[in-house]
Amino acid sequence: MERSMSTATSRALPSGASPAPRSSILVATSAVAAAGTMLMFGMLAMWLKFRDASPLRESARGKMIHNWLPADIKIPEVATNTMAFTMVIACVMAQWAVYSTRRNDSSHATVALAITAVIGIAAINAQVAVYLQMEMGLTDGAYQTMFYAVTGTMLALLVTGVAFSVITMFRAVAGRLGDSSVMSAHALYWYFLTAVFIALWFVVYVQK
Repeated sequence: MERSMSTATSRALPSGASPAPRSSILVATSAVAAAGTMLMFGMLAMWLKFRDASPLRESARGKMIHNWLPADIKIPEVATNTMAFTMVIACVMAQWAVYSTRRNDSSHATVALAITAVIGIAAINAQVAVYLQMEMGLTDGAYQTMFYAVTGTMLALLVTGVAFSVITMFRAVAGRLGDSSVMSAHALYWYFLTAVFIALWFVVYVQK
């Protein structure tokens, strides 16, 4: 009798709270973004260290400046400023994809992801145009080597961002919008790319 009562009581007890769901892709993207941030900021720190250690020379305005950027090299500011502006737009488009996904709107999510990918391709094209206009050799000097190392790493990250957008867009086209964590991870990655590029733009292209 006692055993049957205890059994009935145990069956009547409510089950414990289920563990909160975890998104592996969101965690993985966060880890990649953290590693990429440390990599890029470490390279920018090396850039500043090399620049501060360079000798001084007199500028055209009569001021003493670090002889880090060779006098015969001109940075195409229009292309670099355009890249910084378009990266911000990419974040807006990636967030639009998250907004559309939460409302099960696959058409708008697809458009947002397509625009994000196109913006990434445009940024890659602009960086290649900067390389062609500057006409530098990889081993022409310390500045040239560091410039290609920093911007080349950023270029590789942009390629992965475009690939992420294309793959996520295929999911949206197929109507697989049930799990919004993929879209959130995609937006997080583009936020990371934009933050890192803005830092690169300020240190390499603005401060020179």
